[in-house]
Amino acid sequence: MHCSPPEMVCETKIVADEHDSIPGSKKDSIIVSSSQLWTSSSSSSSSSSSSPASSSSKAGARGVRAESLLIREFERADHAEVRRIFREGILERIPNTAFRGLRHQTHTQLLYALLTLVCFLVSKSLALTCCTPFLLLGARYYFSRKVILSYLDCALHTDMADIEHYYMKRTGSCFWVAVLEGEVVGIVAAQGREDDNAVELRRMSVDSRFRGKGIAKALGRRVLEFAMLNNYSAVVLGTTAVKLAAHKLYESLGFRHVGESEEHTLPGMSHSLLERMFFQIRYHRYRLQLREE
Repeated sequence: MHCSPPEMVCETKIVADEHDSIPGSKKDSIIVSSSQLWTSSSSSSSSSSSSPASSSSKAGARGVRAESLLIREFERADHAEVRRIFREGILERIPNTAFRGLRHQTHTQLLYALLTLVCFLVSKSLALTCCTPFLLLGARYYFSRKVILSYLDCALHTDMADIEHYYMKRTGSCFWVAVLEGEVVGIVAAQGREDDNAVELRRMSVDSRFRGKGIAKALGRRVLEFAMLNNYSAVVLGTTAVKLAAHKLYESLGFRHVGESEEHTLPGMSHSLLERMFFQIRYHRYRLQLREE
């Protein structure tokens, strides 16, 4: 399967921690000194050149102290763990999109109710009618799995196949990992955009075993710091996240919701009638303005 470059087809996928795990207001996360951001007191010279000293213990989240969390640049040895965390985070989107997302799709609910009624009127079978909602949910799961696995395959064969080439060697881009007690527990990337002097926050995900500890917010703050240090005017992201916690995380970092669309296309989508009936996504755009041009 041919995949276009990731900036064309692979939007940000974020698996959020609890949004209030790290104290701080929206203003604090927009105008912030490097000492207020969670970064490492790096043990190697290569890491210390990119990460300021750790913040005070007051900046620590519940369950993880600031000085115990190391956020450093990606290294080649991290590749297997980074891909694992990314893959597991994307796979969680299958049931979320199929089932949780249905709660926000009123028109789709009405369509499924109508189909169930039609089934009863045609078949006159109570048993078949009772089975119809489960068949419809099964179809949603099938199409969600089909499209999201196609998206995952594309990502794993483009930027996530060669992180050094896509992020570490390109001007204005970088990739970081969050390390807790020697274990990689989170990832995030920044990709510079010359056309509007903005940085796109991408590929942020946290290992499911370590969520709720403020790691996602720490990763987000690292991208904001990177953007400020490199004189970018804004940080942007796009997401199809269904969970409310993800959107609250962006807001707590200072992002402003600037638009949404139901016409977003992922690789593997056919836009057939059946797919439109059983797979719907809503693409949200966020922007954090650091300074005026």
